[in-house]
Amino acid sequence: MSYNIADLVEHAIDLMPDRIALADDAREISYAQLEERANKLAHHLLEQGVRPGDKVGIYSRNTIEAIEAMIAVFKARAVMINVNYRYVENELQHIFENSDMVALVHERRYGDKVAAVRAKVPALRTLVVVEDGTDTPYPEGAVEYEAALAAASGERDFGERSPDDVYMLYTGGTTGLPKGVMWRQEDVWRVLGGGINFMTGEYVETEYELAEQGAANPGLTRFPIPPMIHGGSQWASFQSLFGGGKLVMIPEFSGHGVWQHIDRHTINVVFITGDAMARPMLDALIEGNPETGKPYEHSALYALASSAALFSPSLKDKYVELLPNTMITDSIGSSETGFAGLSIVAKGSASDGGPRVKIDASTSVLGEDGKPVEPGSGQIGILARKGHIPLGYYNDPVKTAATFREYDGVRYSIPGDYARVEEDGSVTMLGRGSVSINSGGEKIFPEEVEGALKAHPDVFDALVVGVPDERWGQRVVAVVQPRDGAKPTLAELHPTMCESIARYKLPRSLWFVDEIKRSPAGKPDYRWAKEQTEARPADEHAEATGK
Repeated sequence: MSYNIADLVEHAIDLMPDRIALADDAREISYAQLEERANKLAHHLLEQGVRPGDKVGIYSRNTIEAIEAMIAVFKARAVMINVNYRYVENELQHIFENSDMVALVHERRYGDKVAAVRAKVPALRTLVVVEDGTDTPYPEGAVEYEAALAAASGERDFGERSPDDVYMLYTGGTTGLPKGVMWRQEDVWRVLGGGINFMTGEYVETEYELAEQGAANPGLTRFPIPPMIHGGSQWASFQSLFGGGKLVMIPEFSGHGVWQHIDRHTINVVFITGDAMARPMLDALIEGNPETGKPYEHSALYALASSAALFSPSLKDKYVELLPNTMITDSIGSSETGFAGLSIVAKGSASDGGPRVKIDASTSVLGEDGKPVEPGSGQIGILARKGHIPLGYYNDPVKTAATFREYDGVRYSIPGDYARVEEDGSVTMLGRGSVSINSGGEKIFPEEVEGALKAHPDVFDALVVGVPDERWGQRVVAVVQPRDGAKPTLAELHPTMCESIARYKLPRSLWFVDEIKRSPAGKPDYRWAKEQTEARPADEHAEATGK
């Protein structure tokens, strides 16, 4: 069996060549066309000297070409490197050098940054530029994407591939420099690509099963909204391609834009990353379509799935109310674990902390001694996954040893997410330990405070951090983006927050900002939030009154 990303896509291509694979507002690409175009780009890369195992970067927003390029890289048995399109030159240089990148496919709008960094990275030899309507100059020696395809073979003649071929995902780096997480392709497919049924835990038995199931049923239309630099969006896309579905690609996010595309393309499944996308979408859904003056239809929307970022209980309740015929899910996972657990959202679900999920059989919550935490004990442990887990971090044996640990002869991936096991065996996620706050000996996790904050109608977005405090060691504070025209006080916020969290977790200081800074995928930038608290005095401050 070859559980390899390129092979799995090719099985769908062979069974469903005439189905639409990719679409945007101007084009539709069939599976047969995807095959030819990806083959041509793969041959171009091989002709430029790219070899199996070489690293090829993709520096793009969500476009048809980005997906074609990913598949081309896998066809050539090279390793795809996701490049965050918000990086400044120093960050680009880090990822180019750290990954040992030899080729890059990038949108034209980023050509000036590529040109500035390329001279410092001599290993980066091959550049392919995707036209995007801008007039940024091409870096020296770069080849235009369509010209590269026109001159290359469209044949599938790449030889045998292996489930041991590497898939690599660079983490966002919100608490440090980005790190490349290395997976065997079979392992990551098992935990993120449908190789294990997320609902039942059953294994897919053959490499042809997903394509055969897809061919036997009408294809779903999926809409992954987070940028393709996010692993969740990549795997939502690959799942669609493995099963003969249609994938809608839109390069820019807006709340109204999402619903307009849902109606325009009759979308069935939407993937988001938490509040940063859910809240603007909710506002737009409530307002209705400004182009028609009517409510959005979303008549074919079967599922709305959120993962990898806080999806606040107050927002979940509103979505359940407004989308009664849509299944809404909240799942947990990370670059180092893949999928780890899922909950189906219901009105009024428990909200004492982060998401409460049913973890899968390979995931557990361990105490400091490496033993599983007892359900209902109230003990806080750390999430750990065994079985199909990464090989480690690329070029970083120290961090690999810290994250991938062995207990009682079992190797676990332990990226640092704290959790509590409830009496019924479900798991409440509390947040990443690296950003937890220690106030008077109590460990406080920012996400649960942020969820309580955003239940107040005057708060659009918020990040919570700890600042030094002479009495408590650290004090809980919040950087808040209020709704237009609002400026809520601590006295106004605290009663709402006390409905879901203890008083000692309440923020004691507020900094108001015009916009909360997040990654393109919606993940929090806690370093930025801490900088706001250090740059100027708080807009409001209240003394702690006890625990």
